[in-house]
Amino acid sequence: MRQATCKIKANPRADEAIHCAIEAAILHGRLPPGLRLREHRLAAIFGVSRERIRKVLHRLAAERRLEIVPNRGARVPCPSEAEVRAIYEAHRVLEAGVLAQLSRLASPVLLDRLDTHLVEERAAAQRGDRAASIRLSGDFHRHLVDALGNAELSRMLRDLLGRSSVMVTVYEPAHHSPCAVDEHGTIVAALRAGDLAGALHASRHHFLHVEERLRLIPPAQEATVDLEAALLTR
Repeated sequence: MRQATCKIKANPRADEAIHCAIEAAILHGRLPPGLRLREHRLAAIFGVSRERIRKVLHRLAAERRLEIVPNRGARVPCPSEAEVRAIYEAHRVLEAGVLAQLSRLASPVLLDRLDTHLVEERAAAQRGDRAASIRLSGDFHRHLVDALGNAELSRMLRDLLGRSSVMVTVYEPAHHSPCAVDEHGTIVAALRAGDLAGALHASRHHFLHVEERLRLIPPAQEATVDLEAALLTR
């Protein structure tokens, strides 16, 4: 039996470990779009009850990592092209407002924090750590909105990122482009210069570039996926 990242077999009652394993499999691209996650199969793999699995799946759905389809259960999101465009349009509009505020309010402390974050992003891209790159890319946008101290805006962005990060995971080519880091750097440079127009242009270009990299593929056929291997390997 393969050893799970979260040592699930050693502690079959650990909901957090099960959550960790499923989320990691999604964010590493091991679970393709549209794949159904059947409770009885997951219960057998993790050695727990279906009720415990159901609880974890609903938590992942609330975090936008999975979606629950009525009468069919949980599956890896498989958004249409229209849904993908809508999510990124919403994110572009939200971030434009955030940047408009930050162009007046950005402090040296925030800009230095963003510079440090860019170093982490670039390091993850250079070592080929796809999951870390996706997570850190989302964190960059969280840093921007959180700097405003508006809990509602932060909540809205987290919801969008929960959905878009999965889109990137399942639809972007396996090699994570370092362009995203450069584009983030351009946004920071514009903020540091007090150049709102430049920041808005860089942000819009960044989101359009992300969309262009996505490659929509048909939903996965269950028979072609080794679910146990996907969930229990590092």
